[in-house]
Amino acid sequence: MRTAIIVVGVIIVILLLTVFPAISTYNSMVSKDESVKSAWAQVENVYQRRLDLIPNLVNTVKGAANFEKETLTQVIEARAKATQVTVDPTKMTEESMQKFQAAQGQVSSSLSRLLVTMEQYPQLRATEGFAQLQSQLEASENRITVERKRFNEIAQDYNSYIRGFPRNMYASMFGFQQKPYFAADKEAAKAPEVKF
Repeated sequence: MRTAIIVVGVIIVILLLTVFPAISTYNSMVSKDESVKSAWAQVENVYQRRLDLIPNLVNTVKGAANFEKETLTQVIEARAKATQVTVDPTKMTEESMQKFQAAQGQVSSSLSRLLVTMEQYPQLRATEGFAQLQSQLEASENRITVERKRFNEIAQDYNSYIRGFPRNMYASMFGFQQKPYFAADKEAAKAPEVKF
């Protein structure tokens, strides 16, 4: 009888030593996964802020000058495409992240062309509404940079955590997968050519 109690006690201790760490590890993975989702939501928030500013910018430009319609059309089309590309934070993949980055890159590119073209219109640059919108767009770009960096840091923490041993076994068992990072555009690796 005494031997049976000892065996049962040992089994209970072994279960406690294996179950509690598994529960703790699982809960930590859930917490880190939620941090990644929260960081992603903030990235989307700052991108949305930029997208919300674009109609105001376009209307200001339309009202202030006989502006190049092609440039405005490109901005409007890029914004429309960007609103259609979303990434589900529970199912992030490299491919979905690349599509999102490409759509947002088109917005950035068309906005840059618009701002460069507006340099030819001093009366437009002088309007208070345009100056405020341009300032807000610049602030949005800075926020986007900060939030992308923050997202990458949180994703790196999560990825490192789920890849460590023995957590990688639990991650595999419970379906926790690595999250992709924001990466620089391929064109960013090329040095710009400056000619005088």
